[in-house]
Amino acid sequence: LFEKQLLDGELEVELTPQGTLAEKMRAGGAGIPAFYTATGYGTPIADGKDVREFNGRPHILEHAITGDFAIVKGWKADRYGNVIYRHTAQNFNPLAAAAGKVTVVEVEEIVEPGEIDPTQIHTPGIYVDRIICGTFEKRIEKRTVRT
Repeated sequence: LFEKQLLDGELEVELTPQGTLAEKMRAGGAGIPAFYTATGYGTPIADGKDVREFNGRPHILEHAITGDFAIVKGWKADRYGNVIYRHTAQNFNPLAAAAGKVTVVEVEEIVEPGEIDPTQIHTPGIYVDRIICGTFEKRIEKRTVRT
């Protein structure tokens, strides 16, 4: 269905290098509307984008990403919305949380303020509008023991 919609022009796809995607989200969360990057220059990704030269190297203009809603999965949060992520959830979830106008975080555990070490917080509560404590069936985690 996706392929058909793309070929019929019903969907528009913008290819973005992963590092550029992360920076677009970070910029959106920080209130930076756009930035220049050398990544993608000279490829179809740069087609139609503003190009400027910095220190003798061409860069393309990339616009920040924000969303009306950010729905992210965290591991633990306190009642004030300070969130900790585990494992690969640390890659994009903090960026997505900051870039959302309304951010909802679903976590495995909600604790009292002060129970999370401040140096371990990945997303400060200032970015979080709602916290949901979910129940999770971790189907890929199977306990195995030797007989």
